[in-house]
Amino acid sequence: MNNIQSATKEYVILLHGLARSAHSMDKMAQCLTQQGYSVLNIDYPSRSYSIEQLAEQTISDALAQCNNMPVSFVTHSMGGILVRQFLSHHSIKNLNKVVMLGPPNKGTEIVDKLGNLPGFHLVNGDAGMQLGTGALSVPNQLGKANFDVGIIAGTQSINLLLSTLIPDADDGKVSVESTKIDGMNDHIEIPTSHVFMMRNDAVIAQVISYLKQGKFNH
Repeated sequence: MNNIQSATKEYVILLHGLARSAHSMDKMAQCLTQQGYSVLNIDYPSRSYSIEQLAEQTISDALAQCNNMPVSFVTHSMGGILVRQFLSHHSIKNLNKVVMLGPPNKGTEIVDKLGNLPGFHLVNGDAGMQLGTGALSVPNQLGKANFDVGIIAGTQSINLLLSTLIPDADDGKVSVESTKIDGMNDHIEIPTSHVFMMRNDAVIAQVISYLKQGKFNH
């Protein structure tokens, strides 16, 4: 777990995506620290447990470091589902904003079509298997957002093979439509891929805009 501190009393918790690490969010952490936020860049074992277990342990541990101060989340991919899962069972005192990057809020067709292949579970773990588009998938059971959330969707793919499994516009892993959620406050599309969006300068600028203003720069 990385803990990057600054002088402010407002915390931002960063949650990486499936099969990634806190290192993938390092550039985001550095940029937010430069903006005056106290940043917690959390590393968690995304392939070792279910979404329910990951959300409970990871977010509880992160919040314990925030000393009951105002806190926001910036998440990539499945990290956003962890926040939704946690908030479906808990309230967070002093929760400010949530910014989700490429979240599979309605699941992804990749799990539907490849989940039964040998090795898929080994690579993606229990949590990855829970991210399909069916009614019983975890994201589709969590309901509307009852918290302040802005969502950034990517529209470019570096994996054209996976993109053939996804209808309409996508970022190579998640469709633009799947990123959306009832109750969201703002949504914006940026020409970047799922894999690299958290390091994209335009994405980072929009994250900062939402954290500071509660809206994206359209």
